[in-house]
Amino acid sequence: MKAEEFLEKYAMGVRDFSGVDLSEANLSGAKLNGVNLSQANLSVVNLSGANLNTANLRYAKLNVARLSGAHLMGTDLKGASLNVANLIRADLSHAILRKASLVRTELIRANLSHTDLVQANLKNADLREATLRQANLSRANMSDVCLRGGFLTGANLEQVNLINSDLCRTDLSGANLRDAELRQANLSRANLSGACLSGANLRWVDLSDTDLSWADLSGAKLSGANLNNANLSNANLTGASLVHANLTSAKLIKAEWVSADLTGATLTGAKLYATTRFGLKTDGIICEWIDLSPTGDSSIIQYFTPEGSRDFFNATSPTISIIVDKPLDHEANFAISGAYFQIAQQYLKLKQPPSVENSRRRTVFTFRIDSDELLLPTACIAILPFQDAKSTQRNLISVVEMMKSDDTSNDASIPFHRIQSFNQQLEEALRQADTIKQVKNILALTQRLSFFQAPTQVILTNSSSQNLIVHEHPNFGKRLINRSDVSDAVYDDKYDEAVKFIPFSVSTVIDFIKGFHYIGQ
Repeated sequence: MKAEEFLEKYAMGVRDFSGVDLSEANLSGAKLNGVNLSQANLSVVNLSGANLNTANLRYAKLNVARLSGAHLMGTDLKGASLNVANLIRADLSHAILRKASLVRTELIRANLSHTDLVQANLKNADLREATLRQANLSRANMSDVCLRGGFLTGANLEQVNLINSDLCRTDLSGANLRDAELRQANLSRANLSGACLSGANLRWVDLSDTDLSWADLSGAKLSGANLNNANLSNANLTGASLVHANLTSAKLIKAEWVSADLTGATLTGAKLYATTRFGLKTDGIICEWIDLSPTGDSSIIQYFTPEGSRDFFNATSPTISIIVDKPLDHEANFAISGAYFQIAQQYLKLKQPPSVENSRRRTVFTFRIDSDELLLPTACIAILPFQDAKSTQRNLISVVEMMKSDDTSNDASIPFHRIQSFNQQLEEALRQADTIKQVKNILALTQRLSFFQAPTQVILTNSSSQNLIVHEHPNFGKRLINRSDVSDAVYDDKYDEAVKFIPFSVSTVIDFIKGFHYIGQ
């Protein structure tokens, strides 16, 4: 059909042109909204600036077609073939391109917001500065595409193939890239903040200077990836593979990477304030120094020998152990489970329930926590169900007071701002403890049972495996000794609250705090 005839019929109200052959026709600037051109042959057709909004172009052939500046809003292009087509600055927002073929198609600065591109083939397509906000690209083939400077905020790219693609400076914030294939892609200076990359294959990807803050990279494959100067603050790297990855000067402040594989990785100059370091694989790690300052401003630098870096990245999980001088019975077990569940609702830093070891004589509750700095405040909360809570809390206050004393105020190993931080965190925990005690029913049952009146010992263990006994009841461990050798007062669970029994010295406290890995040396 000739172009003139086609336009004349359209002007007369005809809309159904399914299967028509208009190849090589000149239809530039034509107003064709709502037209049915399904399965039509539109190869090499000139549709520059044409209005095809809401048109039906399902399974149409538009190979090598000229569609620059065309209006295709809401157009149905399912299964259409647009290989090598020119769609520069075209508006394809809300269009349907499911299973469409766009091999080597030019889509520079095109608008594809909210577009359905599920399983579309975009191999070698040029999408420079294109807008794909909220677009659905699930399982699409985008290998070797150029997306430089593109906008894909909130886009769905689950299981997408982006092998060897150029995504430099692309905005992918909040995008879903779960299980995506990104091998050897260029993501340098891209914005992936808050993006989901769980299970994604990022082997040998260039992520230098990339923003990955708050991103989910759990289980991601990052072997050989270049993360030089990348921002991974608050990122989830749990179980990620970072074998031989380059993390030089990477910002990993408050990142979570338990069980991550760092074999042969380079971390010299990395910013690691409040970053978990438990359960890591670190064979052959390369790290000459790290930045432990809270803001990553290099104000706190820690240098390493090869052996020292290995020890640092294999820190033990800090723990709080409450040893009760009495075996745990069924009623007490029920009470403590309920109490800690309710306490955790009020004190969110108590993330996990304690492990319990019960013997014929004693019970040990062990809390594993995320960082050294949470030891003192969390201990203040964990001891609440027991009669020894007040005395333990007083001793925790004494720990901080010892650090604030004249004997230690000039100790360069514990900066003054750190001591202030300890004090503030403990004061806040004490306030929360008072609130918890006032909440009805949280501790009601524990206060009535004899198990919680028994003498206790409270031990803190830092990430350097150093212990600090912050509380030990004077009668702890004395229940089974020969009564004929001591007075009956020894067996009384209660003791004079006015007597301050502190089981540690100033030097012990300082050595313990110096074992915190984030304390500057």
